[in-house]
Amino acid sequence: MSLSDLDKRSREIFRSIVETYLDTGEPVGSRNVARALNMSLSPASVRNVMSDLEHLGLLHSPHASAGRLPTQIGLRFFIDALLEVGDLTQDERRQIDVQVRASQQTNSAAQVLTEASQMLSGLSSGAGVVLTHKSDMRLKHIEFIRIEPLKALVVLVGEDGSVENRVIGLPEGLPASALIEAGNYLNSRLQGRTLGQVRKELEQLKTDNQAALDQLSQKIIDAGLAVWSQSTADEPGTLIVRGRSNLITDMGAAEDLERIRLLFDDLENKQELIQLLGLAEKGDGVRIFIGSENNLFSLSGSSLVVSPYRDREQRIVGVLGVIGPTRLNYARVIPMVDYTARLVSRILG
Repeated sequence: MSLSDLDKRSREIFRSIVETYLDTGEPVGSRNVARALNMSLSPASVRNVMSDLEHLGLLHSPHASAGRLPTQIGLRFFIDALLEVGDLTQDERRQIDVQVRASQQTNSAAQVLTEASQMLSGLSSGAGVVLTHKSDMRLKHIEFIRIEPLKALVVLVGEDGSVENRVIGLPEGLPASALIEAGNYLNSRLQGRTLGQVRKELEQLKTDNQAALDQLSQKIIDAGLAVWSQSTADEPGTLIVRGRSNLITDMGAAEDLERIRLLFDDLENKQELIQLLGLAEKGDGVRIFIGSENNLFSLSGSSLVVSPYRDREQRIVGVLGVIGPTRLNYARVIPMVDYTARLVSRILG
């Protein structure tokens, strides 16, 4: 489901129900929704929309006479499509800095992480959680989703069923088709490997292809059928073919030229893939597990919000965050976890 599947009225009613639930934990009735909306709708009209949202699987009713609550699918949709995440205030940043940095004097990474966990617990009213020595995820599936012209969401699915989302910046001019092609290509080759392993393999393939291209190009040039143009700061040199009539009689040269064309295309595609994988490896992202998505603790009634922290080589060495009820204040907890993870990374680095 995407945001475009709901019209403006449905979105506002759904948003109102979820935000009220996150605030109170109670089912929300149509009369209260009608009062809260900035549009003139009767409770009966609201009930019709709520019924449609229930049919879509976004809402459910604990019993016949009660109001509606968001389902796990509904909460996930709200977080992915409608949640407006704010930023921490200067006072909140200062409080986190003072509390976590105080433990830095012990020169103990364990103490820093313990303090960060306790601090997150106190600020979020949930339980702070730290997982250390996180190994690179062995992948089962990867998907690139463009969310803005120069931003994409990378969805990484591990062999263990875990799911990680990372937001990456995209280079200007990268066509939309490149993201789809990258996902298709990688999914056919990445089973059981980490991002780093796949990227190294692609870099080796690129090196091998470049060597093959250089050898073939030189052969064509030596035969007088092509020449390299002068390269500039903006444009690399290109192979200009001449003596095309000779290619008709020299089938071997024609085959070499076709191989050169394919190698050029392959090198260009490999470069895009390597660039995307590099961005995905470095991409920051808060991971949110809702209800039964939370395989780590197998607590269907809880949510987990975590973010990676890194060592001085910028390798992900662990995650920290908050575990609590599904009605966590996500808008506040997400930036809090993100900021703390970045702070811990700077201290440990």
